Amino acid sequence: MKRRTLPVLATLSTVAALLLTACGSGDDKSAANDKIAGADQGAKTPRESADPSAAEAGDKPDGVDLSLPKDMNLVFDWQKPKDPNEAAAMDDAANFVRAIYRGVHKRTSNDAAVTAYSTAGGLHYAKTQIDGRIDGGWTATGTRRHYQATTRSAPNGKSVEVAFCVDSSKFYGKEIKTGKVLKSKPSISDFDYFKIIMVKVPTSDALWQASKVFVETKVAKCQ
Repeated sequence: MKRRTLPVLATLSTVAALLLTACGSGDDKSAANDKIAGADQGAKTPRESADPSAAEAGDKPDGVDLSLPKDMNLVFDWQKPKDPNEAAAMDDAANFVRAIYRGVHKRTSNDAAVTAYSTAGGLHYAKTQIDGRIDGGWTATGTRRHYQATTRSAPNGKSVEVAFCVDSSKFYGKEIKTGKVLKSKPSISDFDYFKIIMVKVPTSDALWQASKVFVETKVAKCQ
């Protein structure tokens, strides 16, 4: 999929503290718990949605490689809103998540996809997620499902909140050296609620970047 052309340079200035969450849990208490660092938390009302969409290997929206290994399956089970800006922001919120796990897979927080789809607090969030796994010697494996997505535009049309549930009950940390998959019994800890503030890049017609990330953990309404 090629949707848009990336601008040569795009910088925006929204900053947020972040809560790092993702890869499920496991037997090793430090390696398996993917809640590595934290701060802002919050949630809004989700909406029913259904449209599985995952970037296939070699897929390059905006000319950026978002391909992932076959054992790292990110499912976006939601429908796009009718508003074109909100639809584009939702697409790029998904690309932001893919970019993070591409960075985890490639063992670098400087991957082009990370800088394409994030800025300010969102970029800090992505780098913290990726670098935490690199330092711990872990990658990820399994299926991470994103669903019950909602969108809400700012009055000025320059930012969109994309909120959604995440189910990581089948998504695990995996040790790089040994290949050991770190599993535990499914629990409420596998269900989180994300709000990502997407901002429109001034130099692009339709490219959006994550500028803030808020996470509520152990969310019963996402079960």
